[in-house]
Amino acid sequence: MNGFLLVGAGGALGAMGRYGVGILVAKTGFGGFPLATIAINIIGSVLMGLFIGILAKTLPPWQGEARLFIAIGLLGGFTTFSAFSLDTIVLFERGALMQAGFYVLITVTGSILALWAGLLIARGLPL
Repeated sequence: MNGFLLVGAGGALGAMGRYGVGILVAKTGFGGFPLATIAINIIGSVLMGLFIGILAKTLPPWQGEARLFIAIGLLGGFTTFSAFSLDTIVLFERGALMQAGFYVLITVTGSILALWAGLLIARGLPL
């Protein structure tokens, strides 16, 4: 299948997943804090770690197509650091400097640790 179609199909599904998580989190009533973006970036990072770890461990013959569809398309459409950047600036411009700093710290640290945890789990190593 054409690489553009694989990325596009995965990206559409990822974007719909992102939208769905946003709707679910909005119902929690956390208002002006970008909790949905935090959740999406951390979930996406752990899934990316799991996926890449499993591909590296198993080396299936279809790994190229899987990377296009899942890593670039699905997870690329789901996780959105552009939204993260926008949310940070909005908090900053509102004068919510502590919230903006906390948001950056939690999102970046949580995503990196989540990806690492996903890789460790995929490799069968203890957390």
